[in-house]
Amino acid sequence: MVIAVGETITFERNFSKKDVELFSQISGDEGIHHLEPDEQGRLVVQGLLTATLPTKVGGDHNVLARHMDFEFLRPVFTGDTIRSEVTISHFEQQEKRARITAPFSCTNQHGKEVLKGSFSGVILR
Repeated sequence: MVIAVGETITFERNFSKKDVELFSQISGDEGIHHLEPDEQGRLVVQGLLTATLPTKVGGDHNVLARHMDFEFLRPVFTGDTIRSEVTISHFEQQEKRARITAPFSCTNQHGKEVLKGSFSGVILR
């Protein structure tokens, strides 16, 4: 797949209780808000689990990340559907690699921004 400056790539995911439980075990991020449901029966999704949405785009394009910046704006709860939009702002093809930079924004099913940031890295050829 060819990547072009200005291209926007989207990915959407709904986080389950099982996702949060597995991420707690793998990461060790076992804050009580990730383990005990709130009054509505929801768990708070770990910020770095939410951040896997824009990093999936990097993985899909074989980006070796060199820098990542995350700003967590609102909590994400189990049952939320989060949409990630990654826009390619810089893409420079070089002899043995390409350099890429992309800001991103993640919004919940209510259109509220929950996470924003950017990543940069290289794609080896």
